[in-house]
Amino acid sequence: MRNGSVFVHLIVVVLGFLSVISLVEGEDPYKNFTWIATYGTIAPLGVPQQVILINGQFPGPRLDVVTNDNLIINVINKLDEPFLLTWNGIKQRKNSWQDGVLGTNCPIPPNSNYTYKIQPKDQIGTYTYFPSTAMHRAAGGFGGLNVYARSVIPVPYPTPASDFTLLIGDWYKTNHKVLRQSLDSGKALPFPDSLLINGQTQTSFSGDQGKTYMFRISNVGLSTSISFKIQGHKMKLVECEGSHTIQNDYESLDVHVGQSLSVLVTLDQPPKAYYIVAYTPFTKPILNTTAVLRYTNSQTSASGPLPIDPKYQMHSSMEQARTFRRNLTANAARPNPQGSFHYGSIKTSRTIVLSNSAPLINGKQRYAVNRASYFNPDTPLKLADYFNISGVFSTDTIQSQPADGSAFLATSVLRSALHDFLEIVFQNNENEVQSWHLDGYDIWIVGYGSNQWTPTQRKTYNLNDAVARHTVQVYPNSWTSILMSLDNQGMWNIRSANWARQYLGQQFYLQVWSEQKSLANEYDIPPNSILCGKARGRKIQ
Repeated sequence: MRNGSVFVHLIVVVLGFLSVISLVEGEDPYKNFTWIATYGTIAPLGVPQQVILINGQFPGPRLDVVTNDNLIINVINKLDEPFLLTWNGIKQRKNSWQDGVLGTNCPIPPNSNYTYKIQPKDQIGTYTYFPSTAMHRAAGGFGGLNVYARSVIPVPYPTPASDFTLLIGDWYKTNHKVLRQSLDSGKALPFPDSLLINGQTQTSFSGDQGKTYMFRISNVGLSTSISFKIQGHKMKLVECEGSHTIQNDYESLDVHVGQSLSVLVTLDQPPKAYYIVAYTPFTKPILNTTAVLRYTNSQTSASGPLPIDPKYQMHSSMEQARTFRRNLTANAARPNPQGSFHYGSIKTSRTIVLSNSAPLINGKQRYAVNRASYFNPDTPLKLADYFNISGVFSTDTIQSQPADGSAFLATSVLRSALHDFLEIVFQNNENEVQSWHLDGYDIWIVGYGSNQWTPTQRKTYNLNDAVARHTVQVYPNSWTSILMSLDNQGMWNIRSANWARQYLGQQFYLQVWSEQKSLANEYDIPPNSILCGKARGRKIQ
């Protein structure tokens, strides 16, 4: 019996040890990075200018990660100004502490560092990162962030031979500090000088005839929508910011500021080189830039007229946007169909209508939403909330519906309860395309329409297979409606992705709130948090 007892005890110990090993091996992988932000001089438009480099690179290093990887990114600021990076589209589940915007984080002082700890929890897709402070985005510091599916989760298309990241955006020869001073003086952002693809006016990509490649396209510009084409080739849309889509073919695709998407392109044409073209369909004059797609078995140069349509209309773009639909039978980051969450059958708990405007306040150009033009306080809102510091922000300045009256400056926060289900309508009464981004969430884009939104427009909503993404365009003198489930507690930035408008006030914060303090709802403040403003000198509990 004794020997039997010893044997049983040994079995229990071994099983326990194996269980520990299993738990350790089962933890999501950690990936460590050290990024140094510095100034550098390059000449993408032929004129030497100061840019922001990450590890000496412009654009910055591409992050290729897998769903649920734990990313430890130590950012060292060697600039002469405070600096932050934000992770555009990464939802930061229960962790707005890592969002990297001025409402949640103190900026990293010069010659200091901050270590981000982020996880693309249950996410896949094409994303970006960029500086959120001042007008640093106009100087660079941005890069691609690609989240790949785990090997055990099938994707709804054959594995491409390779994939290419294309960071496309408008660009200025003017130094970012000069642009900022101009905005601070009350002027609007000038017309950009050009477009760049991956920081260049000329670059190339190559592939083998007959093979299929993925192109990950992101608009990293400041203000301008782009159209994207590949001469002589169809593009099959397969993903928008984390949503697998119905796989329609397109000759051109509109990508608005802050947006990302992925397409498959089969090299099925005669072997030679073909133009890749990005241009600004809604501006006068039209800006364009080109790259080259080169078949590896050909030395023939790209030729022929650039495939630019100068007669493109807004209504055509809106019609294209309506064709972006979610693939309800495909998996995303998890092995359950994307259509298993029936957003269209949930009763909304609140409707919010947000109207953008471009008022003058104290004689200077500002931008506002529902008359409130946001300004950043010295103390991040998230820290003020944590330390119960009064007077930093207000939850009653910005209203949930537009109202007549003069615009005003405010540090505005809308509060809504955890697990509310919101309908948000973006109303654009101006003559330019707006682009709105929501941190912390994917949103279902259920409707586009012209003129003024009314409740009767709900009859036109797509309540079946709307694509979910983080950034949405609103066409001139039009509206766009979204639905969102408030399942991510925290302080979340809702902002114009048109960066000058964001800088001059077209933003606010959504506080997703619960009386119950629980780690099941939200993580604790990171012990390495930088404390500034009225939070300086406080003790993290």
